[in-house]
Amino acid sequence: MPSTDPRRAQERTPRRRWGRWLAGAVSLAVLVTACGGRALLNGVGDAIGRVDAFDRSKERPADDGVTTFLVVGTDDREGIPADTLKNVLHAGGESCHCTDTMMIVQLAEDGGRASVVSIPRDSYVTIPAHRDLATGREVPDGHGKINAAYGMGGAPLTVRTVEQNTGLRIDHYLQINFLSFVSTVDALGGVEVCSSRPLKDEYSGLDLPAGTTRLDGTGALKYVRARHLDGSSDLGRMQRQQKFLAQLLHQATGSDTLLNPVKLTRVTDAVLKSVKADRDLSTEDLVRLAGRLKDLSPARADFTTVPIGDVNFQVEGWGSTVRWDAAGAKALFTAVREGRPLTDRPVVAAPPAAPVQVTVAPGQIHIQVLNGAGVVGLGARVDGDLHKAGFATTGAPSNAGGGSTTRTTVRYDPRWDESVKTVAAALPNAELVATPGLGATMQVIAGTDYTGVVGVATPPPPSPTAAPTPSETPAVTASTGTEISCP
Repeated sequence: MPSTDPRRAQERTPRRRWGRWLAGAVSLAVLVTACGGRALLNGVGDAIGRVDAFDRSKERPADDGVTTFLVVGTDDREGIPADTLKNVLHAGGESCHCTDTMMIVQLAEDGGRASVVSIPRDSYVTIPAHRDLATGREVPDGHGKINAAYGMGGAPLTVRTVEQNTGLRIDHYLQINFLSFVSTVDALGGVEVCSSRPLKDEYSGLDLPAGTTRLDGTGALKYVRARHLDGSSDLGRMQRQQKFLAQLLHQATGSDTLLNPVKLTRVTDAVLKSVKADRDLSTEDLVRLAGRLKDLSPARADFTTVPIGDVNFQVEGWGSTVRWDAAGAKALFTAVREGRPLTDRPVVAAPPAAPVQVTVAPGQIHIQVLNGAGVVGLGARVDGDLHKAGFATTGAPSNAGGGSTTRTTVRYDPRWDESVKTVAAALPNAELVATPGLGATMQVIAGTDYTGVVGVATPPPPSPTAAPTPSETPAVTASTGTEISCP
């Protein structure tokens, strides 16, 4: 009799599963169909397959006031002919009773922003105590790969595992299978993807030229499940999945999909064939989401992956796993829990302009100020400004004579060519006039264009003990949908 141990199932299952597709793309397709209004949604609630996703007998994270979806893709090939799996989809091997793709999708309360966090399928995490589905036995808290939770305890254990390890409250659960991905992409008329280099993976069947290519459902499946393109393996695959989701969002919001009832209905029908949702996701919820999602765009969708500390963390009984970077993951999930945009940077008021760096200090430069504009008090003003900036002025400005001067001028002896650079930095709009034999005291002839003095400073001596101060909170690295979409 075959073993029912999910760990054994993973070990004997080839890594090239068909499930390397983007569950988040389909989940978002489900959500954007809501934009068609109640007329299209009235039958959706009844048509969606349902699953018990929450164990209400267990303590859960507090409600954080935002709407958070857990989107999973399961390795389920029921109803797909073997020759199609092998020859068309390049998805041979046995399926596993596990999740192969996992994303957290959070929608801001105003619906104008979304955050998408990919969770590596091999993440080594705490799996809560549960009743094992295969044996019926009670299993205590333990550790294992996050994708095995589904086989151990179904959707409820998957949700609990994610909640316990992220601290996030999951409000809704979407479970997608292979058929929904292919049929949804085809219903949309294909999706464009772009690459700076050719991509070829014999395992997934992907053979993509450099540039921009429109892929149908089958081609898109090969693109998002490819993991043998380079050494990045599953991490590179997740990045391509995020790019595909961003491009799908870009295409859906930038085309007539949401305004074309026929096309919208076709997409809806394709999704409903094989998507399952938690029992709490009602038609009314979808209508509310429709109103909140109307302003969502790629520029306001953030994409990231849980920060990783070790991509090859060896664990007895589990083999190679992925260990999160504890500090980075904590910072990420804190930002998500607080509903903060992941790509936002702190907004800081612009500081005063930094002093211009020069080689000769202002205090070493002697200046005589002359009022060339004929404006009463201008000479004293310029002398005072230069003195405050550190220059050695005479303190006794005088009139230049000869009428009104428009442009401020600096006269200097060419032997003091380095010193004049400091004066030029302080008076960037002044005209420099070399005057041989003038001596060490320069002349500043103030014109009617005078507006003030720019601060200057000599470079400080380097500090041998200076070191950057580490940040107490690790930065969250994320990209907007616009940044990772095709240009």
